[in-house]
Amino acid sequence: MTLNGVVESIVFQNKENGFTVARISSNKELITIVGKLSKLYQGQEIHAVGNFVKDARFGEQFKVDSYTLSEPKTTDGIIRFLSSGLIKGIGPITAKNIVDKFGEETLDVIELSPLKLAEVHGVTLKKAAEIGVAFMEIKKMQDVVMFLQNYNITTKMAIKIFNRYGDNAREIVQQNPYKLVEDMSRVGFKTADKIALNVGIAPDSEFRLRAGLVHILNETSEHDGNTYLPFEDVLVSLSRLLNFDVTERLEELEHVIDQLVLESIVKRCRFNDVDCLMLVKYYNTELKVATKLFILNEGIDKLSIDVSGQIKEFEMFNKIEFHDDQKKAIDLAVNNGVCVITGGPGTGKTTIIKCILRILKGCCGRIALLAPTGRAAKRMSESCNEEASTIHRALMIDYSGGETKEDTATFFFNETNKFPYDAVIVDEVSMVDVNLMLSLLSALKAGTRLILVGDKNQLPSVGAGNVLSDIISSNTIACAQLSHIYRQSEESLIITNAHAINDGNMPIIDNKSRDFFFEKREDVSDIAKTILNMVSTRIPKFLNINPLKIQVLAPMRVGVCGIDNLNALIQDRLNPAEKGKKEYRLEHYVFRIGDKVMQTSNNYTQMWKRPRENGSWELGEAVFNGDIGLVTDINEETDSLEVTFEDGRIADYTREDAKQMMLSYAITIHKSQGSEFDVVIIPVIAGASSILTRNLLYTAVTRAKKMVVLVGTKKNLHMMISNNYTAKRYSALGIFLQKQSKNLGDLIK
Repeated sequence: MTLNGVVESIVFQNKENGFTVARISSNKELITIVGKLSKLYQGQEIHAVGNFVKDARFGEQFKVDSYTLSEPKTTDGIIRFLSSGLIKGIGPITAKNIVDKFGEETLDVIELSPLKLAEVHGVTLKKAAEIGVAFMEIKKMQDVVMFLQNYNITTKMAIKIFNRYGDNAREIVQQNPYKLVEDMSRVGFKTADKIALNVGIAPDSEFRLRAGLVHILNETSEHDGNTYLPFEDVLVSLSRLLNFDVTERLEELEHVIDQLVLESIVKRCRFNDVDCLMLVKYYNTELKVATKLFILNEGIDKLSIDVSGQIKEFEMFNKIEFHDDQKKAIDLAVNNGVCVITGGPGTGKTTIIKCILRILKGCCGRIALLAPTGRAAKRMSESCNEEASTIHRALMIDYSGGETKEDTATFFFNETNKFPYDAVIVDEVSMVDVNLMLSLLSALKAGTRLILVGDKNQLPSVGAGNVLSDIISSNTIACAQLSHIYRQSEESLIITNAHAINDGNMPIIDNKSRDFFFEKREDVSDIAKTILNMVSTRIPKFLNINPLKIQVLAPMRVGVCGIDNLNALIQDRLNPAEKGKKEYRLEHYVFRIGDKVMQTSNNYTQMWKRPRENGSWELGEAVFNGDIGLVTDINEETDSLEVTFEDGRIADYTREDAKQMMLSYAITIHKSQGSEFDVVIIPVIAGASSILTRNLLYTAVTRAKKMVVLVGTKKNLHMMISNNYTAKRYSALGIFLQKQSKNLGDLIK
């Protein structure tokens, strides 16, 4: 049905996705309307199509499916429209003065002859011109936003598109929507493809070929961690994406690539005698990382300190005895510009860091302890008894860049404003992608010592690149590889079994230890049921711990033992739906107060607050992929979700940003990188050999502090341990590191 009326008031408006609650007067009746009504203002006339629905709490509302807006026609409506905050500089008094002067022709005057506004008391010629420009911009933006919303583009993104293209936004989108793939982050190929189909662009157009190629290179970096692809792999992926064999149009594809090369978007490379394609941004990033590492390593003041005496003092004070490999690691870290220390659990990495800290404090001045995640930084701080920080927080995210802040984080400490430390120790480096590594290296001043600590057998970073592995394999940076198990209780099997798995051997699963157990279950439904009982009843009673301290780590999202199903089962057991309990429904999840949740992507604009001891609030922004917290409030009036993270940060999520959250009673093993949990439960199931690998199981087991429980069959456990498959990750950092120092400088652009 159709509803016509005048907007009387805006009750609520979500600026992110346009969701609005407003009251309109229609046939002398006040009606509440709800829907995605972007840029709605008081006084406007609205023509809405939808239906009346009954909300359990707010009563009858008109749910809008589509709508058009027109300018108010009455003088009273025009006054409300102008004084609604629509145009900067026009308040209620100025709005009334303007309408008193021009009456029902006011909006025509503003649009066609804005300088006439200077005839109104209090309005200068300059202000009149500014009002005219602002009014036209708003009309254009509203037109573009409404047009783009037809293609399921959010209000926030539609406004960004308008800001990017201005008056040409609608024309560009209609003529070549694939341009959005190149110019706008977070506009995917499928969205552009849908628009292109609607506006009549041919499926085999050069626009589509070009956008598909850029999309493939972006996707492989964002989802697979590759910074480049062999040309043959590009052809296969592109043919699959476009649904036709691109090898039949190689000449046209070569032309497209040539254009992208000329525009410095794509670079042709030849690595290991194979023709490859690489986004220029990643070429430059990996090349700069290699160069900065080389310069940092070669430009250090050689201390040539004999650390043996200080190591002995540390051993005596702490009543320990270092292995020869550990002593070598300490020596390399102190006497080199850049050093890598790698080893599995129990090999003494933390103790080594503490010894290095003690030695460096006597000769290096200020030392920073860093880690890629909040959980890893907290663990580092507790184990070293020194303050540690995330890399992002230490470099201080800077938003002075304006619009770009939503797409790319910049940092206060950078190439021109150096990090004020003389030595930097970074833990869990396997998680650091090439972009974050460049940000860190760019901020380090000449002469800074950099010590990188991590486990090379862990899964690589979620982001692009293979930083730790590339540095080690390049053989250009001093590297200490630890294998001797240093930390191991007689009754503990976590560390012993982790190393057994990494070596390709079956772990000890006789259930005689106090921290490593195997529950034999054949059927996947029985595995899921057992995990549910473990989380909710058995382990909390056995260890006397909160069920939220137990973390289920699963190999996959889907399936009976995938995280989606396990999360639903555990949520229903630990935090079930009850009458009167608030719920926040999204497409894939229902959140309730008390639910355990995780941030699934970096969001540099998410505001948060944290209580200080003096009663004031620390304010900040940015939440990161892997941050875990609890839902602590659901605000139905503002349609928002409050999450309190483990480090005390409290963030209010709009509905659009809440889509970046997921239930986290169960998470994928990939998402667990850099974290430690009291108890880890792992379903051991059958599946694709490309997923169920030794490396994956090793990573999961090493996340546990107090207990590991494997649930499944010995057959599947053996198959997983025997499967040493590692997905090939294409990255060029190691190649660049191996180049002669004289060539590195020449390669910088």
